[in-house]
Amino acid sequence: MAEPLILALDEGTTSTRAILFDAAGREVAEAGRPIRQSYPRDGWVEHDAEEIFEASVAVMREAVARSGRDIDEVAAIGLTNQRETVVVWERATGRPIHPAIVWQDRRTTEICERLREAGREPQVTEVTGLLLDPYFSGTKFAWLLDRVEGARGRAAEGELLAGTIDSWLIWKLTGGRVHATDATNASRTLLFDIREQAWSEPMGELLDVPLAILPQVLDCADDYGETLPELLGRAIPIRGVAGDQQAALMGQGCIGSGEMKATYGTGCFLLLNTGEKAPRSDARLLTTVAARIGGRASYALEGAIFVAGAAIQWMNEELGVPGGAEGVEALAAQARADHGVVLVPAFTGLGAPWWDPQARGAIFGLTRDAGLAEIAQACFDASALQTRDLIEAMRADAPEAFQGGVELRIDGGMSRSERFAQRLADLTGVGVARAAYLETTALGAALFAGVGAGLYPDLQAAAAARPDTELHAPKLGVHQREAAYARWLDAVARVRAA
Repeated sequence: MAEPLILALDEGTTSTRAILFDAAGREVAEAGRPIRQSYPRDGWVEHDAEEIFEASVAVMREAVARSGRDIDEVAAIGLTNQRETVVVWERATGRPIHPAIVWQDRRTTEICERLREAGREPQVTEVTGLLLDPYFSGTKFAWLLDRVEGARGRAAEGELLAGTIDSWLIWKLTGGRVHATDATNASRTLLFDIREQAWSEPMGELLDVPLAILPQVLDCADDYGETLPELLGRAIPIRGVAGDQQAALMGQGCIGSGEMKATYGTGCFLLLNTGEKAPRSDARLLTTVAARIGGRASYALEGAIFVAGAAIQWMNEELGVPGGAEGVEALAAQARADHGVVLVPAFTGLGAPWWDPQARGAIFGLTRDAGLAEIAQACFDASALQTRDLIEAMRADAPEAFQGGVELRIDGGMSRSERFAQRLADLTGVGVARAAYLETTALGAALFAGVGAGLYPDLQAAAAARPDTELHAPKLGVHQREAAYARWLDAVARVRAA
């Protein structure tokens, strides 16, 4: 009998991908398609939800076809998705009433500011672990109900349903039989009580979102129904769901307290698993659900860096350094040792733990013999130093998670660079484990589905399928590391005061 396969659907912000994995976590085949974004107004970002569904079906079919394996060998589907992006659709027809509002969208800024000025943010943070920001889903739901003609009345009559992209895809893939989400996606909506593990009536009232339109909240490894047979050639059970960053946490095997991962793309998301304790952050980090299995939730502290790989892109596009990331890295290798140049890439403000939208980028420490090579090195260092900011904040918020030492597991585009991985270890003082296989988000979704389908007896067995890593231990002396961090903190203070 052929070894069972798991089909992971990774629905991202700019592309939708499907990857087939075997039970050992090895990639068998993959397929992908780009997703169009539209920008109808300044600060608005939208997707065509129907396009996302059609692309998802197409890439799953294509991945199975490329594998040369039979569809009957696919034991389950695992789904991971761009978090916070929302869809509202008609219960009877499945048609969206408006384009999907993407997580990047800022149209609900005024709603958030009004609630913050009314002093409601402490309550929101206490219940949901989040901050009042248009990034999250709840105010997007409210905007759609208020701005689409007749929507609020139709919602009250039970004619509309709402959810994040995972819920939308589950509804469509099951032919409207299942309206569900998982606890990790629910925890990003501003409507979910992360300690009670249920939709919050007070948050629904605060944001004016009727909870009846929201999906049932299930575990990350659970029964999400089956796909319609005509979509993929047979009905396939959907057995795993998680938001993209939590799926990557699983894909990196970070299932225990004190285990953490960072994904370096355009920006960076760093998550620290804190086990069954949901810490309250004094550093304005986010407290979120890391996973929920068997009805028991584990939690994570999360910090976001707005600009990581985007600083490298800026070097290419604005400063004219050719050759993409490799070109910038080659230039950085020519930098003088201890040059003292610091780049604060606050192009769109500073993320956690500073949360300063007014801060703007700057370069400090320029001397007559400093040039593009030193600035290029400072670009890479900026991601490492921002990571240290997050680690220090997490250490203060959850000191017990750091007992016995920690290791930072990394993935994403920048992690391809061995030079960056070593610099990250040097400037944070933490051992860095670079994943040999970078598609950890899709892998995490597959591992959750494997647990849900019974291919793995428990989460620990699934986590054993995480990719091999290459460990980089800190080599920089403590004095040099602390001097570099002091220069960074001074530079951050200057851009915040400007």
